Amino acid sequence: MNSNIKADFALIGGTGLSDSNLISNSENFLIETQYGNVPVKIGEFAGKKICFLARHGSDHSVPPHLINYRANIMALKNIGVTHVIATAAVGSLNEKMGPNHFVISDQFLDFTKSRVTTFHEGGPEGVVHLDVTEPYNREVREFLIKGILEVKKEKPEVVFHETGTYVTCEGPRFETPAEIRMFKMLGGDLVGMTSVPECILAKEAELKYANISYVTNFAAGISKHNLSHQEVLDATADNFDNLQSIIFKTFEIMAKA
Repeated sequence: MNSNIKADFALIGGTGLSDSNLISNSENFLIETQYGNVPVKIGEFAGKKICFLARHGSDHSVPPHLINYRANIMALKNIGVTHVIATAAVGSLNEKMGPNHFVISDQFLDFTKSRVTTFHEGGPEGVVHLDVTEPYNREVREFLIKGILEVKKEKPEVVFHETGTYVTCEGPRFETPAEIRMFKMLGGDLVGMTSVPECILAKEAELKYANISYVTNFAAGISKHNLSHQEVLDATADNFDNLQSIIFKTFEIMAKA
């Protein structure tokens, strides 16, 4: 059982971040939930227990539409996590949000099709309607912004945006140029495949969850060439040091709060 496994904060790693050097003296655990079992790594950083969860698996073998989002979020809930930072590699629909930029999402558009997006399925608890006026937690978003501003003092080349609308698509295919034009008309800034239902489930579980996206490329029809997964991996690797610095600094700030 999970009674002896505890963590304060969690980092959910997206594409290109399937392992983490953030935590020291880490151990691997398998967290049991009613939705399935979830492997995590737990260690220490800044005096806090940090849980690292690889969204796509440690070997990046789980495609976005088959991720067990409910098990992942419930696993974090079961071990006492209160604050969650989730990373995501995204394409950009917004010419002002270019490759290697960071974006702290504040809204989303949901274009997923087949995912279970709630823990609430009626029965004895009745019908539950979740308010998502603020789908991403304001407190954790502010921690991330403060973390980036601290990193920029030493790395002025880091570019970030305090807000952005994340369009979540089903995947695993990339989007068509026609879809990208539509998303842009609807006010989307970024396009990815994982923020929904992850952020919704975290909110239902009363976890303070925020997303930091890193732009790897412009989306289809905006990019001057066809898209590939390797391009995403290469761009993530190029920006990994900056992302790691931001995560380090944000956890430090959170630990002191």
